[in-house]
Amino acid sequence: MPRHIAILNGPSLNYLGQREPEVYGRTTLADIERMCRERAEERSLNLVFFRQTNHEGFMIDWIHEAREAQAAVAINPGSWATTSIAIADALKISNLPVIEVHISNIHQRESYRQNSFVSKVAKGVIAGVGFRSYLHAVDALADLLPLSDDGQLAGPR
Repeated sequence: MPRHIAILNGPSLNYLGQREPEVYGRTTLADIERMCRERAEERSLNLVFFRQTNHEGFMIDWIHEAREAQAAVAINPGSWATTSIAIADALKISNLPVIEVHISNIHQRESYRQNSFVSKVAKGVIAGVGFRSYLHAVDALADLLPLSDDGQLAGPR
């Protein structure tokens, strides 16, 4: 089985590094993408795409595209975590692991941020460790994706 991953980012994450740095830090989304590509390569994963959108329909299309590419998904749904049953439903049909990512610890924040629909369909949730949440998600997906029958990493290296 191929060891492909996709990393998807929801609304306003294009302003990382500028938006509420006391909550989200100063690391930009471009910095995170570079670090994730490096980590994926180190873990013998093919990062098929790293995308951000402020449009829910695009996110759903990309989740479907990841499924067709047989890619596991790391997703930072942002505020859609608590509002989008449609995104949760799209992730639910994935046949590979899904890891939900949050830069901040959503469980220490406002109560309306604490009930994620995405968490209910994700294999795991990584939150509260800043940009490192993404790197931990890449590592988690590497550990969750199957090896080939001969014990070697499956798929492209």
